[in-house]
Amino acid sequence: MADQAVPDGGPKAAPVVIKKYANRRLYNTATSAYVTLDHLSQMVKDKTDFVVYDAKTGDEITRSVLTQIIFEEESKGGQTLLPIPFLRQLISFYGDSLQGVVPQYLEMSMTQFARNQDQMRRYMQNAFGFNPFQQFESMGKQNMAMFENAMRMFNPFGTGPGGQPDGQASPPAAANGHEAPKPSETSAASGETAIDDLKRKLDELQSQLAELGKKP
Repeated sequence: MADQAVPDGGPKAAPVVIKKYANRRLYNTATSAYVTLDHLSQMVKDKTDFVVYDAKTGDEITRSVLTQIIFEEESKGGQTLLPIPFLRQLISFYGDSLQGVVPQYLEMSMTQFARNQDQMRRYMQNAFGFNPFQQFESMGKQNMAMFENAMRMFNPFGTGPGGQPDGQASPPAAANGHEAPKPSETSAASGETAIDDLKRKLDELQSQLAELGKKP
């Protein structure tokens, strides 16, 4: 329904008033027509704000009507939104000391989720039937790989605390009384050895390829 649409930046329109009568019929005062829960559900999806009042007592019953809409949606079968473990946890908070915190937490979480819904939809469209959260798992792995690479840049030879290779203790002082090599000197020597080994292996590989090239 578009009766509550307002231009961006304009004043917020007053919510549509819905009256609920004793026979459970819902009356939209803006359109002067009876509506159903399905109509109200569509109004929510269209971001049309409304409030529901009991026609007899005048009490606001918006919360109970919205809860009834959720109940109807969950009863339709197919893809539901509320997992059973979540419902159990939610029920367990009634009467708990944290009951006053739960509404704000849930509202904040859903608001944040709604802000990212366009990006979530793109991920799901690109999934083509696969796990829609695979993109997030891939992003997490990439971030971990970047972190590990950064750590290797600061610790290129796998040295542990104290500048020594992982799993090795600090070298003892020389028996002749001279000072033992410093950790930085040890790391540099290890680096030179590693580079020499790599050059040697490359030379061996080139020699093997040359020999293979000579064979008919």
